[in-house]
Amino acid sequence: MEQKGILLESGTNELEIVEFEVANNKFGINVIKVKEIIQPLPVTFIPHAHPHVEGIVQLRGEVLPVVDMLKVLGIPNATYSEQQKYIVAEFNQQKVVFHVDNVTQIHRISWNQIEKPSDMYQGGANQVIGVIKINETMILLLDFEKIMLDINPESGINVDSVKKLGKRERSEKKIVIAEDSPLLRKLLNDTFVEAGYVNLEFFENGKDAYDYLEHLLSTEEDITKKVQLVVTDIEMPQMDGHHLTKKIKTHPEFRKLPVVIFSSLITDDLRHKGEQVGADDQISKPEIADLILKIDELIL
Repeated sequence: MEQKGILLESGTNELEIVEFEVANNKFGINVIKVKEIIQPLPVTFIPHAHPHVEGIVQLRGEVLPVVDMLKVLGIPNATYSEQQKYIVAEFNQQKVVFHVDNVTQIHRISWNQIEKPSDMYQGGANQVIGVIKINETMILLLDFEKIMLDINPESGINVDSVKKLGKRERSEKKIVIAEDSPLLRKLLNDTFVEAGYVNLEFFENGKDAYDYLEHLLSTEEDITKKVQLVVTDIEMPQMDGHHLTKKIKTHPEFRKLPVVIFSSLITDDLRHKGEQVGADDQISKPEIADLILKIDELIL
């Protein structure tokens, strides 16, 4: 998993997912979240920990929490198989270990192959963000950020951090935001309004955001008179944030638009991917105050 060759060129709208199993069900995690896959280690029990946390392990000098995916997924009366594995992941500026039954293979797919979950089975507590059909198999792409937010709410976006910036003037500057999580769209809306930015247009994927920009261009030769900045997540169905950024920055009329990538995948190892597609800046979730300050710098 450490091989750099496995990481795709930025902006192709492709991703690679690690397929894993829990109780004979198939799930996926974006390969760029995965640091390594290892055999289980001795776990130290932690009193009064969250029910989804088995305990902690020591890995090369680091102490990491182990998340029990059987409990996360609500699978009762099940035990792990003999092939059980630990997926060591890093995102949202944190490292964590996910305990699974088995890790089977890696798939390279396009974001537009990922179907949005139906509202019929997507309850408020559902951790599924996409469904991938490969041959006769369905793989569920899980929302690992939500899984960790449920365990540690303090790891999420904190509106109070923006309040500490002081009283803000109302701004009519138009900001386009691409973010697939309904929960995060609401948090971002509340936070931006608190920061004085009230002219917001939200989209749940990069394709819809780009289509919106193209529609505006048909009515206005200078796009920057209609939109002053774009904020985008990376992981989104249909079109990811890297591909959206690349399309904006290679378009003769759009490229003057500032684009800030706001994602849990901004790490030292992956920052170059945003630079390759021309992002004006990259801020790691959940550092919302840093995002607001960067927006101030770019458009005020």
